Amino acid sequence: MKTITLPDDLDLNAALSIAVYNYESTQEISKQHIILNKNTFSFLQEGTKEVFFDNSSYAITNAQFLLMKSGHCLMTEKLSNVQESYSSVLLFFSNDAVLKFIRKFELKPTACKTYFSTYSFDYDSFIKTFVKSILEISTLSKTIQKHILEAKFNEIMLYLMETKGVDFLYALIENSDNQTQKFIQVVESNRLTKLTLKELSFLSNMSVSTFKREFEKHFQRAPSKWFQEQRLDHSAFLLKNKSKRPSDIFEAIGYENLSNFIHAFKVKFGVTPKQYQSN
Repeated sequence: MKTITLPDDLDLNAALSIAVYNYESTQEISKQHIILNKNTFSFLQEGTKEVFFDNSSYAITNAQFLLMKSGHCLMTEKLSNVQESYSSVLLFFSNDAVLKFIRKFELKPTACKTYFSTYSFDYDSFIKTFVKSILEISTLSKTIQKHILEAKFNEIMLYLMETKGVDFLYALIENSDNQTQKFIQVVESNRLTKLTLKELSFLSNMSVSTFKREFEKHFQRAPSKWFQEQRLDHSAFLLKNKSKRPSDIFEAIGYENLSNFIHAFKVKFGVTPKQYQSN
């Protein structure tokens, strides 16, 4: 699968620290490998979107929009059932733009210790008006665009800061150069997803062979065995605490059929799922 680099692969001025792009497509993509070289707002207009990052994932409709930190992600885009199209207004901005904003308004971080690579927010009337306004900027000269986009960037950041706090701002500039920490975040955040080793390796910015080697070093077992155990443990929790039936959960935890799930569960726990549930 080809890796797409944004905004580099779009017809945008690479020198701009803030840029807007109206993305439209009639082709769906599934877990496309994406490298974001800039932080990105994705103001979804038509269709649905799903993203996986190193420590967070979201599936949204056009009632929400995303704020995504620069880095590696997997992206799925599905067309609108009504319009049979996908569209999103993308606002790219550099870390320098974030730092300039923080200095300008003399902001201070909170005591938050956990930052994420992506955040989802709901649309409101202010955000809808904002998105319309940045679309109209693209018709202006490059010099004017630059100055107005700087003002619009301040506008959206001030509004989100007022309504959501400042944690998302510091998440964008958090030092994520620690490769080991990033690797562990990818593994633990996706322990219950159905991502392949190749997809997990991409999120970790590693080759598949390096990912396997690091995995066995840190978790003392092969990836397939570890993920199977995590999903079986989760299935036990669902059976005991959520009153789920085996037939309700086997697909969600990665098994193609019920009999394979029952067999694997019995090997690990010594009883069938129903016996476990009734004990």
